Amino acid sequence: MGFFNRRPAAADPNTATATGTHEPKAGVLNRNTHGAPAATSHGTAAHNTRPTFGQWIKASALDIVSMAVLGAIGLGVYMAKPAPSRSFPITFADGEIVYPQFAYPLRNEIVPIWAAALLAFFIPFIVFLICQIRARSFWDVNNATVGLLYSLIGAAVFQVFIKWLIGGLRPHFLAVCKPVIPVHLLPSQTQGNVRNGYLSVMYDRSICTGDEDEINDALESMPSGHTTAAFAGFVFLYLYLNAKLKVFSNYHPAMWKLIAIYAPILGACLIGGALTIDEFHNWYDIFAGAVIGTVFALSSYRMVYASVWDFRFNHIPLLRHSPFVYGGGPSTFDGFHDTVFTRKAGWGSHDGSAWSGAPGDASDGPRGTMPHAPHAAGEALGHGAANGRGTHGGVVGAGADNSMGTRHSIERRPVPNSRYGEHVV
Repeated sequence: MGFFNRRPAAADPNTATATGTHEPKAGVLNRNTHGAPAATSHGTAAHNTRPTFGQWIKASALDIVSMAVLGAIGLGVYMAKPAPSRSFPITFADGEIVYPQFAYPLRNEIVPIWAAALLAFFIPFIVFLICQIRARSFWDVNNATVGLLYSLIGAAVFQVFIKWLIGGLRPHFLAVCKPVIPVHLLPSQTQGNVRNGYLSVMYDRSICTGDEDEINDALESMPSGHTTAAFAGFVFLYLYLNAKLKVFSNYHPAMWKLIAIYAPILGACLIGGALTIDEFHNWYDIFAGAVIGTVFALSSYRMVYASVWDFRFNHIPLLRHSPFVYGGGPSTFDGFHDTVFTRKAGWGSHDGSAWSGAPGDASDGPRGTMPHAPHAAGEALGHGAANGRGTHGGVVGAGADNSMGTRHSIERRPVPNSRYGEHVV
């Protein structure tokens, strides 16, 4: 039956390999501690090793081209004139301003758009590097940085298209427009397309006498580019810190970790809120930008890490050349068990993660692993059999836990039940 067979020998403790108790690594920029490509206990190349520059370029070339193309498209749309020609009222017959919410004065921005974009990239990037004091993983830095760029560039292009094709009036639009209504015209008369709508009380931008560039900008209020960039970068950082500090996981963390992960969200809110003080955006522009940035941050993080919220996997960077397998139990072959910053409750060690499955996630089989090639005839392809711990395909313990790593079935037999007939177990 294999029930009394001994477990396989312990794996190589080098963390650049697949398993073992946490040991210090040579560093994020080194390929391994001995100058040769690291290998797992099964002889396959370790996943958590730095590739050569050529290998990285080959894997990332399409991303680099996509980012460059999207960046050029976004910049072109950003520089283009607003597509729609909006109509707006100015004053009532008694001279009262119809929409005073668009009559605020033009002021200097508290946080310029270039500063918001730089903050949204460099603050998270610096945090990624600081976390490598303990994580020390090339792929962690790579995936975090690439995912951050996914979020920032994707959200930026998304919002500039909305600005260009839909837009809206900024709070200081009338101050920038500086409309001059021809007093000699009767309400029924028109001068080009100056007056339109019911009783010709609506006007378009041809009534404006201000600076053309300022008018163009004042017609593209929704959504807020500042807020989009801030939330795209800082929500991504929030997710990264949550994964590295394991704030919402299987132990009781210190309060400072809660403050640390929400500090980026506070920064994003402050950047967005400042736009209501300098009268550059309406509240709904800011809300739309926050939604766009958050959606892209969530999507981008999930593209480059194994999970967004599941604390067992959300610190593990995904690789292009190998799929990630989900389940319950400690990591065996990927070498990413210590790519976390916290060392509390056993995190950072091979056996420190939870065995049980989280709600709504896979709990049958080993905890996240990278598939490995069979190294001997008769070796099972399932990780449950390979690590001698978890389950595989519903077969528990005895069938999967044997020295040769082979799979055995468990005999199923009918059990009588007076109420529902027979059950097969």
